Amino acid sequence: MRLELPHMRAFKLLVAAAAAAAIVAPTPVRADAYVSPWAAVQFGGKLPNIGNLNDSIDRGRAGFGVTAGAMGAGIFGAEFNFGYSPSFFGTNNDFGNNSVIDVMGNLIIGIPIGGSHGGSVRPFFSGGAGLLRSQIDAGGPFNVSSSTNEAGWNVGGGIMGFFNDHFGLRGEVRYNRAFSSNTIAGTNLGTLNFTRLSIGVVFR
Repeated sequence: MRLELPHMRAFKLLVAAAAAAAIVAPTPVRADAYVSPWAAVQFGGKLPNIGNLNDSIDRGRAGFGVTAGAMGAGIFGAEFNFGYSPSFFGTNNDFGNNSVIDVMGNLIIGIPIGGSHGGSVRPFFSGGAGLLRSQIDAGGPFNVSSSTNEAGWNVGGGIMGFFNDHFGLRGEVRYNRAFSSNTIAGTNLGTLNFTRLSIGVVFR
């Protein structure tokens, strides 16, 4: 599936806005940059009943990835999120080899409680847009090998807690959704969407 031009334009504008936010955010001393590798469990986005597939394949799915960003004055900033979800649609026995990749550029707002240095806690909220890529290589009665690239959006929030200037933990809940429905081999699988609960370490 090709990205539609209006979605691509919206994506480019949002990425540009995220980059601008990182540049113009007030930074009296320096940007508070960070990187956070994470692991997650994901829910939602059930497939319709097709052939011998049923709702039982909509079980918790593992995912992992990395988030990197920077915040001026510890309050406003931008971040980049990359997530990889193997066996997203079900196990190999259910649906063959399959996966979903999400790449998002987000704006983030967070208030550092205890300051932006040393031990502190930072609740945050973020949202943005980007790309959702699904890959399916199903054998058996489906015999489908297909990949789709779709424009999508995400919104979420959580908390970052730092033990010192450089190390802490990050937990969040995030909702990802495509702008349009996902069609593979002429079958409409509905709109790709899922909720992610993740936790990871964070370095700054």
